[in-house]
Amino acid sequence: MDGAPGDGLEDDPRPACGPGCACTIGNEFNERQARRELATYRRRGPDQTTSWLIDGLVARGVTGLTVLDIGAGVGAVHLQLLKDGAASATDVDGSPAYVVAAREESALQGLGDRVSYLVGDFVTLAREIPPADVVVLDRVVCCYPDMAALVKQSVARARQSYGLVYPRDTWWIRAGAGALNGFARLTRQRVRAYIHRTIDVDGIVRAAGFEPRFRRTTLFWQVAVYARA
Repeated sequence: MDGAPGDGLEDDPRPACGPGCACTIGNEFNERQARRELATYRRRGPDQTTSWLIDGLVARGVTGLTVLDIGAGVGAVHLQLLKDGAASATDVDGSPAYVVAAREESALQGLGDRVSYLVGDFVTLAREIPPADVVVLDRVVCCYPDMAALVKQSVARARQSYGLVYPRDTWWIRAGAGALNGFARLTRQRVRAYIHRTIDVDGIVRAAGFEPRFRRTTLFWQVAVYARA
């Protein structure tokens, strides 16, 4: 089974990065943040946009399928998909702290034997990662400078469904992101917010043979789920 536990992807604690890749900022998403997010998840469950993403994917059917969760955070998406019938999941994240948190939570939920883990930049590692039936990126596109590479490489790994949450493309969100990035530069933080054009993201996914099946928005975020045509 592609992406199944024990396939050699798990248990490497070292981020696998190429020069200038996005996982050079992985440690900015540190243990303190991971612990805070894990505690919030345990109290409240997935937040609204993550719940919508899960709903859109489950509506397409996940029973018996494999999941590739890129930038999985504490694992909210793939853990719920496993509970909804998915067979196995692969968690790829640039933050070692979040992988530790996700591994802890999967064990707590009795799902640890169905998840594989890999720390590093997905774009750098993509050729080593087997395709999956369902590929998800929950709030990952906004943290990655090379959107085209990330979306092209990730949608190429998807057999059936592809889902993502990323910022809406509006002038006020761009202005806000610019202000946040200016503050980050002043405080010497390496994290940056990237507001990529919706038409560009959608165009890459459609060009890979997928069609939109589910879409919801908040003031800031957009949730999109695609299915192979």
